[in-house]
Order: sequence, then structure tokens, then C-alpha cells
Amino acid sequence: MSPPPAPAPESGPDSARATSGAVATHALRIDAARLAERLRELALVGAIDGGGVCRLALTDADRDARDLVIGWMRDLDMEVRIDAVGNVVATRGGDPALAPVMCGSHIDTVRTGGKYDGNFGVLAGLEVVETLAATRTDTVRPLAVAFFTDEEGARFHPDMLGSLVYAGGMSTETALELRGIDGTRLGDELDRIGYAGSHPCPGPVPYAFVEVHIEQGPVLEAAGITIGAVTGVQGIHWEEITVEGRSAHAGTTPMSMRLDAVHAAAALTMRVREIVETVGGSQVGTVGSFDVHPNLVNVVAARAVITVDLRNTDANELERAIAELGRACTDIERSDSVVITRRVTADFDPVDFDPAMVDRVEGVATTLGLSVQRMPSGAGHDAQMLARVCPAAMIFVPSVAGLSHNVAEHTELDDLEAGANVLLHTMLDLANEAP
Repeated sequence: MSPPPAPAPESGPDSARATSGAVATHALRIDAARLAERLRELALVGAIDGGGVCRLALTDADRDARDLVIGWMRDLDMEVRIDAVGNVVATRGGDPALAPVMCGSHIDTVRTGGKYDGNFGVLAGLEVVETLAATRTDTVRPLAVAFFTDEEGARFHPDMLGSLVYAGGMSTETALELRGIDGTRLGDELDRIGYAGSHPCPGPVPYAFVEVHIEQGPVLEAAGITIGAVTGVQGIHWEEITVEGRSAHAGTTPMSMRLDAVHAAAALTMRVREIVETVGGSQVGTVGSFDVHPNLVNVVAARAVITVDLRNTDANELERAIAELGRACTDIERSDSVVITRRVTADFDPVDFDPAMVDRVEGVATTLGLSVQRMPSGAGHDAQMLARVCPAAMIFVPSVAGLSHNVAEHTELDDLEAGANVLLHTMLDLANEAP
């Protein structure tokens, strides 16, 4: 299914067919000021102190953001489709009999998110479309811009939920029955905000999928590189682990007679760090959530619930870390006389992106005079789900200080512009390939 490497600069009859305006396609550039203004407007929806955004999936804020972005799509005369899990795909031009070249990302955020994560990929796609519309530039294949439901997984697990369903990795029925961290049912929340669409999942398979995204890490900035040509995404394993002890009086219960759920959960948290250090390499691990019951100063806790996030680019090493986590749970059950139960909420193998697509991104960046480096992604992205069904690629731009999932998340406008221009020309090359 791999498209061939990037073609030479356009000339001849194919170029004439693809361009009806006065601007040659190789000279096209996006409007950075327009992109920045859309990013600013979208960030006002769910805005929080410090310049960040809280827009958990399928909340009122998510609904308002969806309304805003779909309004921009329709302003560009795009055909908008909403599927059964709320994924939104807008299409422009080209031969409708041909599979589209799709780009996109997500507009949901974590609770203390920034204004670029995901949002940049969607709005850069709209900027591509508006640039082509303004210059009356046509393409052989349709172009599509998508945003997928609950990419963050911050309200409903797993992450990349909408794109997983779109690609056929989870059934619509299973997705609609998922329960959020607040106890809500996904299908009910879709209905409540008016985004339970009529189009079925899995969705139509694109010719190719390209996602531009902030790096969310420090590598590009540290190296002074503008563009990351992403080679793949590391594997991700999430668990919710519940430790059951016994409530007791904090003053009258001897230490040797306690069944202390917090002590056991804290010990497990420390073991996660030890596991990561033992496995080494690219292994990372995070205990990101810690919930205690009854959560009182003078009561030995009866229950503690933690989340564990393990990631690795090597599938075998990730499995090793998961096995070590299981052994740690068994050890702590015995040493602390507690009961530990584990629930897997996400489990995705590492993904290698299509080599020809990685070559294409690298080639386009070089042609545009931009510095470029091949690199893996440490974060999960919708592109890894679309890679199940079509050739996929990602374009990274630097994150200042490597910050993301943080209200201080920032990427310089020059870098956003560069990434959007790489997206523009990557999509143009793909969309003008002969059927």
C-alpha cells in the first residue's frame, strides 16, 4: 500500500491539471497569521489560568470546540461527516471516486493542557485547505481533515479511542459502553452534546494519513532542528491497579497489625521506577494518578487506586516491564497482606510508520530548506491507529523546553508555520499522484 517516494518538483501536464490558479504549487505557503489566530480562538474554549486549556472529551467545552472547528470547515465549503463515535472528517475537492489524502489530529485536551497539542494538527489541516482554496489549486485526490474523539484518553480509556474505532481496532458497540473517570457512559455523552453521528465505523480507508504535531519533548529544540520526520510510535501499556487493605484508627493500631493500602501502593510506585531502571533503554514508566479511600488524616487507608503507564519502542522490552510489574504486585501482596487487582485500560504495540512516507516527509522538509531529523515518538498519536489501514506519517515541530500536557506548552510561530508548510506539500504530492 506504500505510496512511492516524493516526486520531483512539478512540471508538465500533471502540474497543469493540479493547478488552476496563478500560483505554482511549489511556491505555495500557508498563512501563519491566520493559523495563529485560529489557534488563539480555539484555545479560548475551555481556557484555564496560565494560558492553558481544559477540554476533556465529550464535555460541554469539547462540544463548543467541535462547533467552532466544524464552522470553519463549512466556511471552507468542506463536506463534513460525523461518525457513530463522534469522529469528524471534512473533505475537499478531488475525484470523489478516489480515496482521500487525510490529515488531522484531535481537539480534546488533558485537564491542564496547552493550546497546541492536537489542535495544531487539525488547524494546520484547515490552513492547507484554505491555502489551496485561496489560490484556486485543485488536487487529483480529495483532501480530508479529521479530528478524532478522546485522543487523550483523559476521560475515557484507552487513549486514541476515536481513531482506534475508525481503524477497526475496537467495535463501535464496545466504545459506546465505555465508562469515563466520572462514571459517565460514552454513548450517553455523545448523545448529550449532539455528536452521535450517523456514519458507520470503521471509516473509509484513506489513501494516506499525515499528522503534524508538536513534539511534546525536548529533542528537536536541543538539537536546533525544525522538523522531525517521525519513524514510529512506541508501545503503550496502561493499567489501573487497586490495592485493598483495611481501615483502622491511625492512633490505636500498631504498625505491625495494619493492612495499609497507601503504604502498599507507595511501595508499588517505587517499584515502577525500579522496573524502568532495570529494563533500561527507551523504557519509561509513570504513576500518574493516586486515589485514596477514605482519604482522612487519622485513618489507615482501606483502598488505594493508582494508574501505571509503561512505554517502550521495543515490544519485547515492554513485555518484560509488564511482567516485572506483575511480579511486583505479587511481592507486595505478600509483604503487606493486601489484595491487589489489575485492570488493563490500554495496550498498544509499537508502530513503525511506512518507510516511503517517512522518506517523503524528510524530502519535503529538505526541499523547503528546513533542517530535519528522523526520530521516534514517545507519545501516542492518532497516526499510529491509521497506520493499521493505510500508509501513515507524522511531522514534528519543536516544543519549547519540551513541555506538553502543561499550561505553559509553547511552540514558536515560525516552527508552526514550517510544520504546516511541510504538511501542505506532503499532502499535495500525495493528492496529485496518479490513480
